[in-house]
Amino acid sequence: MKRLLLIVFLTGCTQPEVEIAAPMLVNKILLDGRDVQNSTPVEVAVRPEIKVEFSEIPGTAFEATVTLADKNNRSVPLSFQAVGQALVVKPAVDLPGFEKFTFTVHRGLESVKNNVLKNDQRFQFYTTYGTYDQFERIRPEALLDKVQQQTLKYFREFAHPASGMIRERSTSGQTVTTGGTGFGVMALLAGVERQFITRHDALIQVYKILAFLERADTYHGAFSHWYNGESGKTEPFSQRDNGADLVETSLLFMGLLTAAEYLEDPDLSVRIHVLYQKIEWNFFLNGTESLFWHWSPDYGFGMNLKIQGWNEALITYVLAAGSEKFAISKENYTAGWARNGNFQNQRLYYGITLPLGPDTGGPLFLSQYSFLGLDPHSLQDDYVTDYAVQCVNHARINREYCIENPGKFPGYNAASWGLTASDHPGGYAAHSPANDVGVISPAAALTSFPFTPEESMAALEVFYYRMGHRLWGEYGFRDAYSVKDDWYASAYLAINQGPIIIGIENYRSGLLWKNCMKNPVVKKGLAALGFRSP
Repeated sequence: MKRLLLIVFLTGCTQPEVEIAAPMLVNKILLDGRDVQNSTPVEVAVRPEIKVEFSEIPGTAFEATVTLADKNNRSVPLSFQAVGQALVVKPAVDLPGFEKFTFTVHRGLESVKNNVLKNDQRFQFYTTYGTYDQFERIRPEALLDKVQQQTLKYFREFAHPASGMIRERSTSGQTVTTGGTGFGVMALLAGVERQFITRHDALIQVYKILAFLERADTYHGAFSHWYNGESGKTEPFSQRDNGADLVETSLLFMGLLTAAEYLEDPDLSVRIHVLYQKIEWNFFLNGTESLFWHWSPDYGFGMNLKIQGWNEALITYVLAAGSEKFAISKENYTAGWARNGNFQNQRLYYGITLPLGPDTGGPLFLSQYSFLGLDPHSLQDDYVTDYAVQCVNHARINREYCIENPGKFPGYNAASWGLTASDHPGGYAAHSPANDVGVISPAAALTSFPFTPEESMAALEVFYYRMGHRLWGEYGFRDAYSVKDDWYASAYLAINQGPIIIGIENYRSGLLWKNCMKNPVVKKGLAALGFRSP
């Protein structure tokens, strides 16, 4: 103990020594062996060991002066063990998963020499996912059934009663989505195959959709992104996006053409074919080599967005090349979509080669949407020898990024991964390694089932068994979550719910791939663009 000797001379007399106690200090705090000074650890075990090293031997009054509090400031019961000048602290029970905790050594803690800690010492951490299942374990196949069946309810209960079209999101009211409806049609087919609904049920809904599309606003045969599900009138997606959306139209017809093959109803097939053949695909070239995404009766091609690779719109070029009257050419594909080969990447990320697209791949939907119907396995053209490699490697890179977690976001690990377009606490965004705000979207990992089956199953089991109390709902998995913000989406989105069902079904049976790839329009389009496939 340090002492200060104070000698005062008063009237010639020497006064006794006055001792001023030195404060006790916290030298270091270790969390599972890691120094936590100036950090907020994430992925902490649910029963961590916290070691506090003091400048001297602490006393024994720990219960009141050493605390661990949850996000609601409720105290967690602790066990204490003094080891020399250190104190080892552990929670008495496992902590909840994916939550924030605050550990505090409060001022006033005394040492055995009665010296006192003068200031609070505090740090925060986030646990990894919990160790306890929220639901009873079932066979993997039964779990896949459950996810598909529960998610399919979205496309039944949020189908607009007047049109059969699918609402954009569970809170969309009258607004229905074109591309999301295409996904919904494919989801219905998976539902028939799994006997969740009857073939008759699917036919009724698809016929209702066709009747709506036959009277809805169109623009050179193409459909809008959004419609009023009652009137069939376009609802603007943005100020200038109040007409045709060629990519949304393509996603719609990917679903309808697949349904024409699977449902094998002659009248249905004819009506789908008639609507498809009305689309003036070559009009959307706008006198250039590339297709354009939008056209408006008020602004023309004013949005000026070319459809160029690599992104989710490969199916647009395939369907545009399959038209009888309005087909585009292979030259449009080469110069427009492929940009004469400039859509290639071929760089390594985490030791994985990415054939196409932006650095680290972008949001996962870029390599998912078109391949809900197009089977990428051994599919090749002048630029890629196997498009499945793009799908597999993009998903693997996305997962490896979440494992590395350069943003140090809680809730990211090998079994809690997936960045794609989804809701987030501030709205909606296309999440990716280049635009990461700490939000995981279950659809990203689950749609990847055909490409990363083991990694996707690990994610599914964490989403359902360990996080199900917050993430699993009436229509399957909620759209997204952020452990950092203690936020779990309240809404469900058609463009994420549909791919979950489709991706799982393609993993299980290849159903949607088989029926899309045998449609004459798709076969003609692929051949016209120089694709080869088994």
